[in-house]
Amino acid sequence: MSGPGGRPGCIRMRITAQEVDSLIKWLLAKLKQWGFSTSRMILLSFLFMILAGSLLLMLPISSKERIFTPFPDALFTAASASCVTGLVVRDTASYWSFFGKLVILTMIQIGGLGTMTLAILFVKLSGRRVGLKGRATMQSAISAPHVGGIVKLTSFIVRVTIVVESAGAFLMMPVFVKEFGGPKGFAVSFFHSISAFCNAGFDLMGEKEPFSSMTAFQNNWTVTLTLVALILIGGLGFLTWDDIRCYRHRLRFYSTQSKIIITASAFLIGLPFLYLYFTEFRNLPAGERFLSSLFQAVTPRTAGFNTADYTAFSDGGIAVTIGLMLIGGAPGSTAGGMKITTICVLMISMMSVFFREKESAAFHRRIGHDVLRSANAVFWLDAIMFAVGSLCIFHLEGVSLRAAMFESASAVATVGLTLGITPQLGLISKLLLTAMMFFGRVGGLTLIFAAVAPTKRGNAKYPADIVTVG
Repeated sequence: MSGPGGRPGCIRMRITAQEVDSLIKWLLAKLKQWGFSTSRMILLSFLFMILAGSLLLMLPISSKERIFTPFPDALFTAASASCVTGLVVRDTASYWSFFGKLVILTMIQIGGLGTMTLAILFVKLSGRRVGLKGRATMQSAISAPHVGGIVKLTSFIVRVTIVVESAGAFLMMPVFVKEFGGPKGFAVSFFHSISAFCNAGFDLMGEKEPFSSMTAFQNNWTVTLTLVALILIGGLGFLTWDDIRCYRHRLRFYSTQSKIIITASAFLIGLPFLYLYFTEFRNLPAGERFLSSLFQAVTPRTAGFNTADYTAFSDGGIAVTIGLMLIGGAPGSTAGGMKITTICVLMISMMSVFFREKESAAFHRRIGHDVLRSANAVFWLDAIMFAVGSLCIFHLEGVSLRAAMFESASAVATVGLTLGITPQLGLISKLLLTAMMFFGRVGGLTLIFAAVAPTKRGNAKYPADIVTVG
C-alpha cells in the first residue's frame, strides 16, 4: 500500500481515550475476578518495581564501566532501593553511572512514597475519577483509618514531599557545591535529600572512600542536622503530618495514633542519645560528641546513613542500635521496622496487665483487641524473620553472631546499616536479605493477607477455655 507521492504507506493505530478507559475497566474487572485484594495489589506493585529496576540496572548503560551487572547484584540493589533500605553490594557512587543512579533514585522516591500514592496521583492528574478499589488500596498502603478524604490526603503527601525534599537540598547545597562543584553539588544535594526523607540511606560519598556513608561530614552541623530533620519528618508518618497541618500546636485535638508517635519518638531519640553520649562517644570533643550521638540515635529508625564507624561500637552500643532498627518509624511513613505504634501498643497492653486493668488505653482512649492482636502478629513475624535471618547468615558466612544479627535487623527493618559484611556475602545470603527487605517494606500483615484467603471467623464457634500464662 502506497501513501501520498507513491511512498510506502503504513497502518496507523490510534487508541482513543474511550478505548483506554475500557481497557483499564477490563483489567480491573479481571483483577477482581482473580481475587486481587488490596494487599495483593500492594505486594505486586512492589514486586513489579523491583523486577523492572533489576532489569534496568543489569544493562551496561547503568554501570560506569559499561558492563552487564550480574542479576543477583542488580536484584539486591533494586530491592534495597525500592524498599528504601540502603544495603548495597556495589558502591553507589563509584560503580553506577548517571543513568544507574537515576534509576536508583527513582526507585527510592517511589518506594518511599509508595507505589499506590503515585498511581492515585497520576490518575487524578489525568482527570479520571479514583474508584473505591483505588481508594481502599491507598488506605491500606498508608495505614489510614478510613477511606474518606484519601485522595486529598494523597495530594497533601506529594506536596509536603516536594517542599521538604527541596528545602533539605537547598540547605545542604552550599556544603556540597563547595565540595563537589556547581552542577554535581546540586545533584548530590537533591540525591541525599530524597534519600534521607525516604529513609533510604543511599549515598554518593563513595568516590572519596567506598562504602563510607556520611563519615566525612561527621563534624558538619549543616549536613548532619539537615539529614536528621529529613529523616525524622519522613519517619513521622503521613497521618501525623495531616494532624500537624490541621491542628498545629493544639495537641489535644491530635489522633491517639499521632500522640503515641510523637511521644514515643521523643523518648526513642532522647534515651539513645544520652546512652551514646555517655558511652560510645565520651572521648570526642563536645560539638562532635553531640552531633555523633544525635545522628546515631536517629538514623537507625530507619535511614541507614552513618557518621560513625559501627565496627568500633561496644556490644552495648550494637544492641541499642539493633533495638532501634527493629522498632523503626511510624506506620504510613517512609520508614520501616515493626513501627513505633506496634511496640507502644504491646507495652501499653503489658502495663494494663501489671495494673490489673480490664482494658488497654492511651491518652484516655481505649485500644481495641483487634489492634492488640495485630501488634502481636507484627512483632512476632518480624522477630522470627530477624532470628532466622541472623542464624542463617551466621552459619552460611562464618561471621560473628553480632555482625549477622546487625545485618539481619538492618534488612528486615529496611534500615541499611551494616558492619561491613554486605559486599562479601554469598549468593544465598544476598537472596535471603533481598527477601527480608521486601517483606520488611511491604509489611508482615500485608504479606500474610495477600497470601491467605479472606477473613474467616470459624474459631468463634469454639467454646472458650482457660490457658495459664506467666
